Amino acid sequence: MKDAPLGSVQDTEELAYKLLASLPRDRLATIQRRIAPLLQFDLVRSLPTEISLQIFSYLPFQTLVTCALVSRRWRDLADDQSLWRSLCEERGWKWRSLRTNASNASEQDSGEADDSDDEGMGDSGDESEEEEEQFVIIDSLAAAKAELAAMHAELDSGFVSMSSISSGSLPSPTTPRRTLYFGDPQLLPSSSRNSLIKPRGSQFRHSPPSMLKSRHEPAAYMKPNYKLLHQSHVKLRNRFIRSNYRLSPLQTRGAPSNAHTSTVYCLQLYTYPETGKQVLFTGSRDKTIREWNLETGMVERIFSGVHTGSVLSLCADGGYLASAGSDRQVGVWRLDTAELVKTICDHEDSVLCVRFNSTILVSCSKDRTVRTYFFPSLKSQFVMCAHRAAVNAVSISESHIVSASGDRSVKLWDANTGRLLRTFDAHHTRGIAAIDFSPPVILSGSSDTHVRIFDMTTLRGWSTCLEHANVHTSSGAQVGSSTATSHNLGSPSPSSLLLCQSCGSNNVDTLEPSAAVNWKLKRKLPHRDLVRTVALGDEFVLSGSYDLTIKVWDKKTGALVADLTGGHTGRIFCIGFDSKKIVSCGEDQRICIWDFSHGIDTSFLA
Repeated sequence: MKDAPLGSVQDTEELAYKLLASLPRDRLATIQRRIAPLLQFDLVRSLPTEISLQIFSYLPFQTLVTCALVSRRWRDLADDQSLWRSLCEERGWKWRSLRTNASNASEQDSGEADDSDDEGMGDSGDESEEEEEQFVIIDSLAAAKAELAAMHAELDSGFVSMSSISSGSLPSPTTPRRTLYFGDPQLLPSSSRNSLIKPRGSQFRHSPPSMLKSRHEPAAYMKPNYKLLHQSHVKLRNRFIRSNYRLSPLQTRGAPSNAHTSTVYCLQLYTYPETGKQVLFTGSRDKTIREWNLETGMVERIFSGVHTGSVLSLCADGGYLASAGSDRQVGVWRLDTAELVKTICDHEDSVLCVRFNSTILVSCSKDRTVRTYFFPSLKSQFVMCAHRAAVNAVSISESHIVSASGDRSVKLWDANTGRLLRTFDAHHTRGIAAIDFSPPVILSGSSDTHVRIFDMTTLRGWSTCLEHANVHTSSGAQVGSSTATSHNLGSPSPSSLLLCQSCGSNNVDTLEPSAAVNWKLKRKLPHRDLVRTVALGDEFVLSGSYDLTIKVWDKKTGALVADLTGGHTGRIFCIGFDSKKIVSCGEDQRICIWDFSHGIDTSFLA
């Protein structure tokens, strides 16, 4: 047979088939394994590395993680740091530099505004109102499934209570911390799992740190691992969605000994640019401002002797701190020396909110005016008098100012000329208590119990009030149509919002049927009382209310992502947040830290 000439390729194929057909089944299996590599062609492997990386650079992170499962060559390409660095830069996620000692934080909305009853809000127009964890290289699909299963366990719904708390006197800060945990019990320390009690009605103690020193401090000083950085942010995002947090009161009534002695109205997260150290500033009815070290949970400095009334609003930026009070004053300090730069006494009634940046300081008052000052000279610039009721809140950008009032309107001003550009009337059905602004998006909260967000250029957005879903402008040039339909609030369930940091999939089904039903029932629930404080983030928006709850909403769709309860026993006046935590304060004198980074090495997050 070997001397017989072979004809066409078809003849050769037929001959091979007949030979294979004559073999036993076990030998066919062996041959199949041997010829399998001949049937595969890896185009990516055949290309130069530079071209392959260029192709991979167009892929989303979910696809990159999937590509890492194909082969060693694909894994090496998909894990290339340049790809993950680009993905992190797109989101503004940075690896903390060597000199940084604390994670950077975004500065968020401070509490706004009443004077007569020290609630810090003016009257409305119609009423009074871990060591750096190297990413585990996935050598097989089984390894990926194992990691995904672990992720599912972490993201399970439900909550776990806190370790038992003595009803006796408050222990010293060196006493082992006792905090509330929410999430999977298996993720908690064994000591916490062994002594669980219900969170409601529990007596809190002073607990040092919201931001614990990382168990793996060296990570911040190692070579950047941008894949780890990206996955850590995805993990934190998932924890926000699943309300997987540890609740620690930074201050309770009477503890620590140098804490505020009355209602806490406002707060501000701030990171010192020179050292990277993050602190928390709080202002109170006790007429003082306190600076808290978030690593130790202790008060480091007290600013006093300036305000003769309640401190209603704070703003910290660029080495300065500004405060506003019911005594009609605005105070400005240098943070490096704690020196009082100037006290401004131009308003005729309580100053309800103050904001500043590198060029301008803006304050608003119960006297219905908004005032601007050159910064840092603090020379008077403009007085804006268009509102018909107390101006409860202001927010600023480089070129614009937005103000919110008890007259139910939001006004947009030119920061450089003081000119009124546009008025959004009938923005809420009652007075507006809080506002945040990140161009072109405006977020507001009102005594009508609702939260509203819209794009000031297109007027598109969403509201928690379905009956009041459209945005109107009554004066100034219109942008787009006069009305805009809100985004559909029939938004996805939590499982569809989740992303697995291992495989990148959003097909993470962690809800039992009953939990899914509960989600459908609660996903559109607005607040039940006045919305006093709001904060804008990249993916989420937050609102705090007199109904004692903090709600986390999906920024794009308006989906209710999380409903945080049990932290406060009195009305909530102010919230702030970053990628790792939420901080809140209120009428009950508590300052609460809702820590979503527990058990995660975040030492390298900037």
